[in-house]
Amino acid sequence: MIRRGLLLFLWCVACFSGCFARVVRVEVTRREDVLGGKAFGAAGAYEKVVGKVYFTADPRNAHNKQIVDLDKADRNSRGLVEYSADFYVLRPKEEAKGNGAMLFEVSNRGGKGILSVLQRAKGSRDPRSEAEFGDGFLMSRGYTLAWVGWQWDVPRTADVLKLDAPIAYGANHSHLSGLVRGDFTPDESASTWSLAHIMGGNNGGNSYDVSDPNDARNVLTVREHPADQRVTIARSKWRFGADRHSVELDGGFEKGRIYEVVYVAQDPVVAGLGLAVVRDFLSYAKYDRSAVAPAQRVLAMGISQSGRFLRHFLYQDFNTDEDGRAVMDGVLAHVAGAGRGSFNHRFAQPSRDAQPMSSIFYPTDLFPFTDTVERDPETGSEAGLLEHTQHAPKIFFSNTSYEYWGRAASLIHTTADGRRDVAPAENVRIYFFAGLMHYSRAFPPSQEDGGGQQMMNTNPITWYWRAMVTNMDAWVRTNTQPPASMYPKLADHTLVTQEELRFPKLKGVQVPGEHQAAYHLDFGPEFASKGIVSFEPPKVGAAFPTFVPQVDADGSDVAGVRLPELEVPLATYTGWNLRNAKTGAADQRVSFLGSWIPLAKTAEERRGSGDPRSSVEERYRGKEDYLSRYKAVAEKLIEQRYFVAEDLPLIMERGVAEWERAVE
Repeated sequence: MIRRGLLLFLWCVACFSGCFARVVRVEVTRREDVLGGKAFGAAGAYEKVVGKVYFTADPRNAHNKQIVDLDKADRNSRGLVEYSADFYVLRPKEEAKGNGAMLFEVSNRGGKGILSVLQRAKGSRDPRSEAEFGDGFLMSRGYTLAWVGWQWDVPRTADVLKLDAPIAYGANHSHLSGLVRGDFTPDESASTWSLAHIMGGNNGGNSYDVSDPNDARNVLTVREHPADQRVTIARSKWRFGADRHSVELDGGFEKGRIYEVVYVAQDPVVAGLGLAVVRDFLSYAKYDRSAVAPAQRVLAMGISQSGRFLRHFLYQDFNTDEDGRAVMDGVLAHVAGAGRGSFNHRFAQPSRDAQPMSSIFYPTDLFPFTDTVERDPETGSEAGLLEHTQHAPKIFFSNTSYEYWGRAASLIHTTADGRRDVAPAENVRIYFFAGLMHYSRAFPPSQEDGGGQQMMNTNPITWYWRAMVTNMDAWVRTNTQPPASMYPKLADHTLVTQEELRFPKLKGVQVPGEHQAAYHLDFGPEFASKGIVSFEPPKVGAAFPTFVPQVDADGSDVAGVRLPELEVPLATYTGWNLRNAKTGAADQRVSFLGSWIPLAKTAEERRGSGDPRSSVEERYRGKEDYLSRYKAVAEKLIEQRYFVAEDLPLIMERGVAEWERAVE
């Protein structure tokens, strides 16, 4: 009787959990030791846990009301919406040896970047080798590393983290239809192009298929520059591919021109569940001690698209779970600029971003921009990024030079009318890492890989990232205050209009004629309230004033946190690079890239080219002088906690390599 009673009790507990848990089931498909059980410092051996996690979401729950079209998805017998996602975890095999923190990376287009950025590892979607785990910086400190699929439109290829989300339906389970837009600028001529977002020559995401190729609302246009008038291409000249997710043009698409296709699609995915996946997976890790990756505190990081995801996540109050509990304790949103994204509206395409010549006028850089409440001078509306966040975490917003030129980053710390600076909230730090581009490339610099007119800026972000994670964990764990915010300001003229920029005149170097702006975009009367797009493309209104960092006599940014490379320079480092003429549109910026413009080696060489910058020979007495000054800057950054002390030997190795490259 006792045994039967206990079994009945356990059955009731299981049913209760199944009815009310947001994570209802975890399916582990792989569990294996990392590198054969290698010990990572005091944290010991790590294990890799891979599988799928199954969720439910209650459309009646107040904390799910912001998920667009959740109420239009199919429900199970309990009235809950079911969906699932891939997950990937690296965790200490002995939980007691971990440090209690989960470093959760919001996956960028289904990939994993933590190990390459923070552990200097070779990039991999499923790391297995020593090279793919790098130097173990995070793992030797006992962090649990975790990822979960949140994006429905990633390619369905191996080791890409995916979200399987339901479709929204109309009354009586009827099909919902709407307008979908895709744009692209080929770097070389092509006769066919995918409707999906293309990134770096690869398919950056799946697309909605065309529901009716003959619908009169399907339109293809072309223009030279983003602000130009669209020219409609005659319907007889183009057609959709037989697969219904590509477009073909008689005579082909020309390189360097912006093509935009608007078409009718049906059966929208409930894309906003991607935000709920992250919320509920982290809630499960934090509050369920039997979780596959339990954590006492959660630090969430995102880079580029996933940095914008984190801004969107906070703006729409996803940091509170269905039970009203806080989820993320710390947030590190990197190179997001002022953006959010296409993450939670009908027919949303999360892969779309905002680039100089593609993904133009998508719902990326939308008011509000500052974390505190601000006023839109055009509409009079007042709002703030964190205004509705019930549980605001501790936050780092970090950007490089590129985001001021390509992601309207100045808007996160100026008023929307551009008249004055805005200080961040108490729980927020803003860091401007001067002289870097959107993402770091391997040293030494090259020109061929990037498609720009100048060689690519290769300044490293790793040293900053290792310090940021260390500082954030200390802030969350012991309330140890991180370094003060560092960013350019209007008040001291380190943040200026482009007309005020004092970039030196350098032979063969053309400064961009413009930088990325944020506009008032009108997607229709139901966009703000219901997430329904009626106007595609949107109606474009007035631009918000945006600014760029002022530069020194070499052309490198004056303000912010400056690397030894800027303080003891061998080159000029910018956050912009113009397109190579061979790809067309040579007056426009290349997506994500900055420039590395070397100093002349000698005074004679400098005079011969008319370079106003002092040469290497004129600046330094030799290698030892250069390295001594380089080391002094690095040590100062360690003292200020922008670098970690143990990285000094690696930083100096980089200094040596840069000197040898400069004088070779």
